[in-house]
Amino acid sequence: MVEARRNTFKSPKPDAVRLLVYDILKEVNRGDGYSNLLLPEALTASSFEQRDKGFATELLYGTLRMQGRHDYIASQVSDRPWGEVDSGIVDVVRLGAHQLFEMRVPVHAAVSATVELARKVLGESKASFVNALLRKMSAKTLDQWLEPLAEISDPVSRLSIMYSHPEWIVSAYFDLLRDYVEVESLLSANNMPATPTIVWWPGRSNAEEFHAQGGVSSKYSNFGIKIDAAPSSLEAVRHRRAGVQDEGSQLVAQIFAEVARGSDNWLDLCAGPGGKAALLSALAQENGKKFTANEISAPRAKLVEQVIGGARVIVGDGRQISVLREKFGAVLADVPCTGLGALRRRPEVRWRRTVADLRQLTELQRELADAAISVVADGGFFGYATCSPHLAETSIAVADILRKHPEMELIDLAPYLPATLTGALRDKSLSLWTHRHETDAMFLAIFRKKVAG
Repeated sequence: MVEARRNTFKSPKPDAVRLLVYDILKEVNRGDGYSNLLLPEALTASSFEQRDKGFATELLYGTLRMQGRHDYIASQVSDRPWGEVDSGIVDVVRLGAHQLFEMRVPVHAAVSATVELARKVLGESKASFVNALLRKMSAKTLDQWLEPLAEISDPVSRLSIMYSHPEWIVSAYFDLLRDYVEVESLLSANNMPATPTIVWWPGRSNAEEFHAQGGVSSKYSNFGIKIDAAPSSLEAVRHRRAGVQDEGSQLVAQIFAEVARGSDNWLDLCAGPGGKAALLSALAQENGKKFTANEISAPRAKLVEQVIGGARVIVGDGRQISVLREKFGAVLADVPCTGLGALRRRPEVRWRRTVADLRQLTELQRELADAAISVVADGGFFGYATCSPHLAETSIAVADILRKHPEMELIDLAPYLPATLTGALRDKSLSLWTHRHETDAMFLAIFRKKVAG
């Protein structure tokens, strides 16, 4: 009898795509890896066909975005508290749930393929538990699972589950928008994958080069291109004459450069990995300006060097920039932040950031702002930018700067905004929104240092 069981047992044979996605999901959720670095590297090294690469991309990024909602559904069917379930089981079930509820995978295929994965990475006993959970989950549609949410009176709790965002982020958005209908639009936009935008760098490329390949100019940026092609297939990108950059980030660099046009010496204080520095350096060189990029991380500084056309790169802590004993006519500090404005492109960030992180980051932001202002020449400009709309990282930070530095005055950016850009001004500063502008929710305030005496 035992021999008969052995003969009928089949070793698990998960498909290679799901196995790769599970390995990366585990590294992101349990090892603090970054999906936008790990997945492209793994896919490049693989022999997958383009269709399989697309499936892997949708499964990984989608699962990371929606795993909060997947956990809500799984907790309804698990006979153990979901927070106490083995982390491997949790991640495999999340992958299965995403195929069941968010992708065009037939139910039987989603369940069977995920169970095969579980057999391989978790073992037979845990795979049986996964099988039971997924079969219970597949017994209802997504709409049926979400019906009870209508009875939750607290909109923060309800929207948190529905759109798979931590409650503190939902609350932070409401603090700014003051309208739950608009908050819901933003949360929904965060769950839509971003399509790449190309940025062409003046003096190295031009819009016509991309128009000839079927590209069209983007809506707001003077340097943005939308094109139906993989960025890596474009010669200008491969030869570092153009790059991939969200249109919101392009606007930050474009507006800063327009304000700083009369200043001869520009500094990007937090330049890595080089997106804004690349555009700023190109604009500086085109207009005869001196440009310097500072970056605290040596590996990131190497990335900056590759895209700024021979301009000066300094490796150092931006808070210590005064040791250079130089003054700059224009300083941009795109400060480290919570990243709440780029959740559609960085899906794991919503689960990693906490209110405690916010407190630490705002202190760092204040220190960087103080350092930047200390090296701005009289009559010069300081640009404070974040990829977050959070009040503490934007409006409150601006108020703190004005209170601490009476020598600085806030510039009204309205005259510098593109004519097509509406609903993007907050207290004289640029404040983009993903659901309104289809960009990252970038924020930019620019100050002018008064001339002494």
